[in-house]
Amino acid sequence: MLRKIGHLGIAVENIEQTLAVFAGLFEKDVPPIKDVPEKKMKVAVLQLEGLALEFLQDYSEAGPLRQFVEQRGNGVHHFCVEVEDIDQAMQSLNARGIALRDTAPRMGLRGKRIAFLDTSALDGLTVELSEP
Repeated sequence: MLRKIGHLGIAVENIEQTLAVFAGLFEKDVPPIKDVPEKKMKVAVLQLEGLALEFLQDYSEAGPLRQFVEQRGNGVHHFCVEVEDIDQAMQSLNARGIALRDTAPRMGLRGKRIAFLDTSALDGLTVELSEP
């Protein structure tokens, strides 16, 4: 069911600037940035050994990640747990009394089916489920 930590979602104010810093830190090429205008978001993934860093910039007026960055600055917003079958994982978590924010899987910014657990389920931490 729950396979592994897939990525850390990092909310940033300026994705180009932060990507350049982290790519330099890990001696990697700067990955491409995908603009998702319908969600007013930019996303890029820096793939590391066994873990990915997903950088997210919310350029909306008052979206949740924009608010996160305005209140806290750049930071880890969530971690993602990979699951083989998101429908089965959600059903299993519900059966165990673990609250989900999403009632059904939805398409994420990178074209994968995702769902978020309710922050109350894990002591205030934000956890995303994603198919590989």
